[in-house]
Amino acid sequence: MKTSCRIWVGSAFFCCASSPLYAAGFGLVESSASGMGNAFAGAAASAEDASTIWFNPAGMSELKDTKQVSAAVHFIMPQANFTNVASRVNPALTGGNVAAAETALGGVNGSTDKSAVVPNFYAVYPINERTKAGLGINAPFGLETNYDDGWYGRYHALKSDMKTVNINPAVSYEVNDKLSVGGGVSAQYIDVTLSSAIDSAATCRSIASAANSGALLTQCLTALPKVGNAATDSKATIKGDDWSFNYNAGVLYKPTDKTKLGLSYRSKIKHNLEGTADYTVNPALQPILTATGVTRFNDAPAAAEADLPAIVSLSVAHKLNDKVEVLGDVTRTQWSSFKRLRVTNADTGAVISDVDESWKDANRYSLGLNYQRNERLKLRTGVALDESPVPDALHRTARIPDSDRTWVSAGANYKLKKNLSVDVGYSHLFVDDTPIDNIDSATGYALRGLYDSDVDVVSAQLNWSF
Repeated sequence: MKTSCRIWVGSAFFCCASSPLYAAGFGLVESSASGMGNAFAGAAASAEDASTIWFNPAGMSELKDTKQVSAAVHFIMPQANFTNVASRVNPALTGGNVAAAETALGGVNGSTDKSAVVPNFYAVYPINERTKAGLGINAPFGLETNYDDGWYGRYHALKSDMKTVNINPAVSYEVNDKLSVGGGVSAQYIDVTLSSAIDSAATCRSIASAANSGALLTQCLTALPKVGNAATDSKATIKGDDWSFNYNAGVLYKPTDKTKLGLSYRSKIKHNLEGTADYTVNPALQPILTATGVTRFNDAPAAAEADLPAIVSLSVAHKLNDKVEVLGDVTRTQWSSFKRLRVTNADTGAVISDVDESWKDANRYSLGLNYQRNERLKLRTGVALDESPVPDALHRTARIPDSDRTWVSAGANYKLKKNLSVDVGYSHLFVDDTPIDNIDSATGYALRGLYDSDVDVVSAQLNWSF
């Protein structure tokens, strides 16, 4: 897929749209600044601007009969610090001595705190009195964790980078004054890079043992005397990308003039990624590979499947009076589709990497409040509980050290002119202390410790009717 389209979409428009874990799993809920101010409470029902294309396309029927554009940008500032507790190499490398295995793993505590920028763009065009068409471009999934080469978990993960771009044309139809329906299709691009260290000394010993060669073992012990030594590590980098498609649909119902109910569904999307597995081999290990004919560290074409989850949301927006509106939302993300992170050699089918994720479906609950202070200024606030799909510390990985989080949000909308307004939003995400007790099934290396994380998000959005 090395085309000019890939270069433009993957690099130019969303060059910074990867995520250091802002929402549960590797989902990105940051798809509008207006929603940010309410912690996205009522997102499938409020339909205040063109961003409703993403949250519920039926909401386009609520917009004025003019062309509308909304463009947003989100600045995300995370902090995630790992403290080692009892990480270790495989005890088989230290004669079964667990304490020695912990001592053998040299390293430092890690952190992933790279800030990122996520943009969104939406446009709505009225076709007739009852029908509207729209286009949304956003980044619904993203991930970025980037550790120092010498951290304790380097054999589990160094860099994990996922970028997505979702292009979503949609239409809405107003059935009557109370009911509207909508739907659309999406073309989604995904680009993934995963890297990790390889313990050259342990690999050398494994190859010598498989060859049943005392001479090779002696050569290993001489050239690479210490396991768990970052200075002699090799490295693997896996890259892949894909385009795929899914659909979304929604219903908006107004039982009274003051109440709106929204229900939306976005289908699962399956990506078949193709790319490469590239290796940087320590010079001391290379002669052993050559002598034994081991080729699994040769650069090779790689393939992987990524089943990204379906999402269903139920929202309510109710005006208590002319100034106060209350909002609520329950969103369920079917993360159970993400069972394994498995990468194979595209030519031979041999497994390059295989990680048991076993994620579970997760809910997001949010409540919000809008206060119309005057004709120009609307104030917003909201809270949310965002459940993690990671089932336990054993399945938590360094690539996605996810945990439950609580959102506290505030924002405002200000009308610059009759047809021009700006939204700003701020959220602080309180993330539970996150234990990890993950053992790599291929190497037997354990990563054990605690993550201490939080996130700040600042959003801005321009809304224009013409």
